[in-house]
Amino acid sequence: MRFLGIGDSCDLASLYLRLAEEGHEVKVAIAHPLCQGTLAGMIDHVQDWKSELAWIKAAEEDGCILFENVSGKSGETQDQLRLHGFNVIGSSAYGARLENDRSYAQQLLGQLGLHNPFFREFTDAAEACKFIDDFPRSYAIKYNGAGGATHIGSHPTGGDIKAILAARTEVSDPFILTEVVHGVEMGVGAYFNGEDFLEPACLDWEHKRFFPGNLGELTGEMGTVVTYSRSNRFFNLTLRRVRNHLRQNGYCGYINLNTIVNESGIWPLEFTCRFGYPGFAILQVLQRSSWGEIFSAMITRGPLSFPTLPGFAVGLVLTTPPFPYSRENVPDPIGIPISLSQMSSAERQHLHLAEVGLREQQLVTSGISGWTMVATGTGQTIADALEAANALARKVNVMNLRYRWDIGSKLINGDLEYVERLGLLDTSPT
Repeated sequence: MRFLGIGDSCDLASLYLRLAEEGHEVKVAIAHPLCQGTLAGMIDHVQDWKSELAWIKAAEEDGCILFENVSGKSGETQDQLRLHGFNVIGSSAYGARLENDRSYAQQLLGQLGLHNPFFREFTDAAEACKFIDDFPRSYAIKYNGAGGATHIGSHPTGGDIKAILAARTEVSDPFILTEVVHGVEMGVGAYFNGEDFLEPACLDWEHKRFFPGNLGELTGEMGTVVTYSRSNRFFNLTLRRVRNHLRQNGYCGYINLNTIVNESGIWPLEFTCRFGYPGFAILQVLQRSSWGEIFSAMITRGPLSFPTLPGFAVGLVLTTPPFPYSRENVPDPIGIPISLSQMSSAERQHLHLAEVGLREQQLVTSGISGWTMVATGTGQTIADALEAANALARKVNVMNLRYRWDIGSKLINGDLEYVERLGLLDTSPT
């Protein structure tokens, strides 16, 4: 097959490398100037992705465009390409609305029978501050729009969120205040082929804070626990309910719904209407089908199921400075050598390269954020998978490497048992 990857920062780097290893033809278009070194010397780069449409079209049913971004403009572009007969996997204009218009998404999920946490949309920071004064409680603030930030407060009167709002008097996008709901954060995701979901769905538990023990600032992601086992019940209660809306609006790609679960029910937080990072890489080690086989099934609307491994996978995001910030703001150097000499070829299948490139045959750091690679481990238990992932991470040699070694520890110490007691998992492994 032929694949053309389109994005700002080459977030699907390891996926492109896997497709190339499978024997497919792969080209990537990377928009951001600071990201041009990612996959340099490893995958063909193109400056203008539109000039490659004829190359994709010539492959007929074997041509596929992969979009990384989920902005409104990107979603509209994907819809237009589909109208012109191209196979596009990524998102859609509707997907962009689900992810970026948080009020719309919450209203839709409420109509579909899910609990809504208290939320209210604002466009004025001063108005939101007055609202907090009038109704003091712990709040989270979530900004609409692609790349919108999230701040989760812990102060019982909302004073911490009020301080953030006071510092951001100029707000370009609407934002919502939502009451902090306590419980276990848990996601569900699946591939959607334009008509229906491919199954099984996956369950995931993300870890967004920078330091072990869930300390520090929120990052994009520091690691995730995923499984395809025992997922059908939770999928039926949540994401499957959106199927008709996705079908009616031309969605084709991966989609995830993140939630909080507790004794009071399932509380939806937000959609991710695109490949999640590092989720796609962690899922890959549990999928018996290759990426090419999964994508072919999606664009031909072939089999609605694919084989998976039982048990769990744990992924650790291995970072280098300036993560979790950007080289636009913190001018840390790139081109730092990376050594993987202690790893066997089998172990390297569990290492998923991200912001890296080749320079004179040496693997080096690249990109804008220091999101360098992902180390994965699998096992019948989360503890076994975590141990395998940590053992692999210790074999990566690069200066100033940082990662969390405790991904999944709260699940191991009681959270997974709590989810099971809530009746949200299938009664037996599938």
